Amino acid sequence: MTRLMIIVASIREGRKGLPIGRWVRSEVEKDGRFEVDWVDLRELNLPIMDEPNHPMLGQYTQDHSKAWSERVDAADAFIFVQPEYNHSFSPALKNALDYLHREWGRKPLGTVSYGGISGGTRGVASLRPVTTVLGLVATRANVELAWAGNQIEDDVFSPRESQGSTLRAMLDELKTLDMTLRPLRDN
Repeated sequence: MTRLMIIVASIREGRKGLPIGRWVRSEVEKDGRFEVDWVDLRELNLPIMDEPNHPMLGQYTQDHSKAWSERVDAADAFIFVQPEYNHSFSPALKNALDYLHREWGRKPLGTVSYGGISGGTRGVASLRPVTTVLGLVATRANVELAWAGNQIEDDVFSPRESQGSTLRAMLDELKTLDMTLRPLRDN
């Protein structure tokens, strides 16, 4: 079974990412092909990168870094539920990514982005150079939610059918990429 880490990348009060992330988690659990590791970066509460050594060395000195390393290393694939901030992605997500290096490598990544008219597309585009350097392999199918706040009522996200079908296509691709990349990770 593929171990899929779902990361809610916004830590702001009143964030839309939490109800969207709960919808993603529910759909993944219904799918049945994935073991879910749920990460809310607000709860994870990593301090601003405080390691003395470059993450590429894997010589972590802080307990929170070691725990984060073990958790990401155990994952086979990722979904980032991410906002768009100023045509970019969230600083909390950048910090979480920067803590580690090899743990991300040769693993598939899908994104569920949200924002205004663009649906978070620019945030995903600005994320790509970072995830590429870390060795993550992006899916072609990604969910982009324009004006997502209009689909949240009483802290519950209600997807449109097209959004659900795109998420299902992304899950199919994550599964295929995991099986394809797994031999490379095992070496």
